[in-house]
Amino acid sequence: MGCCDSKDIKTVVREKYGQIASASQSDCGCGCGCGGGEPEAFSVFKDDYTGIEGYVPEADLNLGCGIPTEYAGIKTGDTVIDLGSGAGNDCFVARQLVGESGEVIGVDMTPQMIDKARANAEKLGFTNVKFRLGEIENLPVTANKADVVISNCVINLVPDKYMAFHEILRVLKAGGRFCVSDVVTEGHIPEPLLEQAELYAGCVAGALPVDQYLDIIRKTGFKNIEVKKKKPIEIPEALLHEFLTETEVQTYRKSGVGLYSVTVTADKPSCLCGCGDVGM
Repeated sequence: MGCCDSKDIKTVVREKYGQIASASQSDCGCGCGCGGGEPEAFSVFKDDYTGIEGYVPEADLNLGCGIPTEYAGIKTGDTVIDLGSGAGNDCFVARQLVGESGEVIGVDMTPQMIDKARANAEKLGFTNVKFRLGEIENLPVTANKADVVISNCVINLVPDKYMAFHEILRVLKAGGRFCVSDVVTEGHIPEPLLEQAELYAGCVAGALPVDQYLDIIRKTGFKNIEVKKKKPIEIPEALLHEFLTETEVQTYRKSGVGLYSVTVTADKPSCLCGCGDVGM
């Protein structure tokens, strides 16, 4: 979607998330980007973390579209990598699950986010949560490092999703798993409506059709691919009526076509030598 090349997309995303990190949480609170419109409109994706052990409100900038730790199967002593870790929200939840004997590594390409996350970790006194500046398509992590990889509403913003999932495969240990919450599309969304939806909620940019998204994961070599959770992302009525007739709006609402938040899990095969351990 859109006319920007991958370099332009990364520049826009880095600048936007840098602005969010620099703003106070109370002043922003805009899930997936502040880019126009009313701030409250941008938290359409957000799941409620209240009551989850390890949740640190100061680290929650309302940028997620799910709770990836919910289905990640994180155990005590695990090494967890969070892609697009922001101010550290999901890292701190994961840290509660891995305990003192585990390790959590957050990776983000925005320097301001890394600074904010490190400040949060220092304030909390966590020594086993580290944050590294880097890009998802070229992770600053050695191969076979993680038991679990998580990510929350970030991979859809990555221009090269094949490389993103190849990197996840590389850094996971054999038999490890990932759990990713992300934004996808289903069915044909009228292009003018989709473009306006991107303005309404910045995370929509780069979202793929769900079948294509899952196919990339499959072709990368993961097995046991499951959509654990799927929820519709409501486009406001005013936006629909601006571009569609009343009849078209009703048809659109009933068709199942639209934007969705999905939480997907998959496993890295325990054998990558062509021994038949790859598949759904």
